[in-house]
Amino acid sequence: MRKRTLFRLAAGTVAAGAAALAYASLIERNLFTLRRYDVPVLATDTEPLRVLHLSDLHMTPGQTRKQDWVASLAATDPDLVVVTGDNMAHPGAVPGVLRALQPLLDYPGAFVFGSNDYTGPVWKNPFSYFLPDREYAEGATLPFEELREVLVTAGWADLNNARTSVKAGGRLVELVGVDDPHIEQDDYPSVAGPVSAQADLSIALTHSPEPRILDAMAGDGFDLLLAGHTHGGQVCVPGVGALVTNCGLPRHMAKGLHRWPGSESWLHVTAGVGTHPTAPVRFACRPEASLLTLIPR
Repeated sequence: MRKRTLFRLAAGTVAAGAAALAYASLIERNLFTLRRYDVPVLATDTEPLRVLHLSDLHMTPGQTRKQDWVASLAATDPDLVVVTGDNMAHPGAVPGVLRALQPLLDYPGAFVFGSNDYTGPVWKNPFSYFLPDREYAEGATLPFEELREVLVTAGWADLNNARTSVKAGGRLVELVGVDDPHIEQDDYPSVAGPVSAQADLSIALTHSPEPRILDAMAGDGFDLLLAGHTHGGQVCVPGVGALVTNCGLPRHMAKGLHRWPGSESWLHVTAGVGTHPTAPVRFACRPEASLLTLIPR
């Protein structure tokens, strides 16, 4: 009798695990969701400004469902589009990325790259993400210069260790960004400095939300800090949230809008649109983009 009960429990556990895996790999990773947040960073009595934040497309050829959904976000009519890296996951991904972003290129935009814009994915043991000092493994070189050229030619600002200002929604927006800190390509000191008094708004970009970078950006007075990379934890526990962030960010800040500690800056981390090709699952963490409506303080 006891053996039969144990067998039933084991069988039930296996069945539940299989069902969860099937849901995570076949259903939830395709449940694309647009998140909406109000961010109080503008001066009093000014009109709202809409920022569409995209990240972590991890595009591979043939992902037309993902491409169509991203392209459909042009209907939100953003004032500014911001992309925080990891657009590609395959050497042939550029046409798919451009098919997704093409309708958005008509709007003012800015971007930084992530590690998976430079090199392709390699298989990793999922449990290695719990190891803070795990060695970074590089895959095949990706056509990042081709992607950069198309985005810059369209008029988007390349903020990989760069700083500039753009007009968006009738406002002057000061922008700064770094190349991916996850692979130590960042050089914030080369672009650091207090925000301009002439700017109506200031936004800082990084792919990986490393606290040392966010502290420096917030210290310079940037109103809004934008990042991706975490995938929101990708596989989360309901009621608990992310188990890992794959960076120095605390788990409770793995996605969403938060005030950056010790500053007046707001941090938004998006859980991103895609997944690593070797781990195409999401659980309790839908793929997402965010429409940030910036409003008066």
